[in-house]
Amino acid sequence: MVPIQNLYYLLCYAWNRLPEPGEWAYVAEQEFHRPLELLTQLLLTGTRRLLHKGLTLGYAEREEELTELRGRILLTPTITRDLLRQGRAVCAYDELGPNTPLNRLLAGTLEALGRTRRLPAALRQQARQLRGRFPADLQPAPLTRAELRAVRRLRLTGPEGFLLNVCTLIYRTALPDTDAEGRSRFHDFRRDETLMAGIFERFVRNFYRLEQRRYRVSSETISWQAEADRAEDLALLPSMITDTSLESAERKIILDTKYYTAAFKPHHDRQRLISPHLYQLFAYLQNQAAQTATPLEGVLLYPAATHETDLRYHLGGFPVRVATLDLNQPWPGIAADLLALVA
Repeated sequence: MVPIQNLYYLLCYAWNRLPEPGEWAYVAEQEFHRPLELLTQLLLTGTRRLLHKGLTLGYAEREEELTELRGRILLTPTITRDLLRQGRAVCAYDELGPNTPLNRLLAGTLEALGRTRRLPAALRQQARQLRGRFPADLQPAPLTRAELRAVRRLRLTGPEGFLLNVCTLIYRTALPDTDAEGRSRFHDFRRDETLMAGIFERFVRNFYRLEQRRYRVSSETISWQAEADRAEDLALLPSMITDTSLESAERKIILDTKYYTAAFKPHHDRQRLISPHLYQLFAYLQNQAAQTATPLEGVLLYPAATHETDLRYHLGGFPVRVATLDLNQPWPGIAADLLALVA
């Protein structure tokens, strides 16, 4: 389990958004007992900044009974209400205003947070107060899977994309799961290995993008060095996409992150490295070697859950390192360990 304070740093880097120094210090001083408290604080901070800058406006369709035609006439409600004899019609028209999908989602999320008993009273009050700063004519949208999916289709980036990610995790955290006996328990997304694997991967890649200048950092597709009797058979080979590739003029590192509780698993009463992870990294190195003259090396990186590991090998002529990153230490130690890993 990643400590909640360090989860803040993971999320910021994973979502490619570094806060201002004052925000780092403020969050470091807080004591969060649940991930939902941290997520609420991130939402409050980001939304305040958005309101200070000014909400993005957009066109939204509005339906209204009018005496003058505007937009298009909705015949069914107009005829059903017998409005034509009254010199009126139901019209649908686009109006520029604050009722964008994201603004409505933010308002709805703040309303939900202002009511939940899983937050301290002070955070609930802040959520209600911030909701009151939205325009009075803005219609809040419920925090549902459908609303999140609709906003995600807009492919938002920057601060707005960050806030959408926060709302998504709030949704996944705040919804109760019901067990076989009908009791409700709230989901801690840190226990979702698939979700956390994606966050850990993006955190590591974006950390190197932002915190060092020696390497070009990317996630790249490696082509198979393969032949087949029929060209269409080659399309059936699985894709080889690196988590993180770091390349300079002198060396290239293929770094694969694995969000597992340990870098080993028992085999005949002995601990062994997880073979598919090592095979995958070795396949990346073998097939990449034919495409670059830069010396190649590989790194398997795990979060340190049970014990720390730092193993070094030469496999097929490639330097390979299997290491762990202690996410339970203070943030400066995490940053220093990541930089030392590629020094």
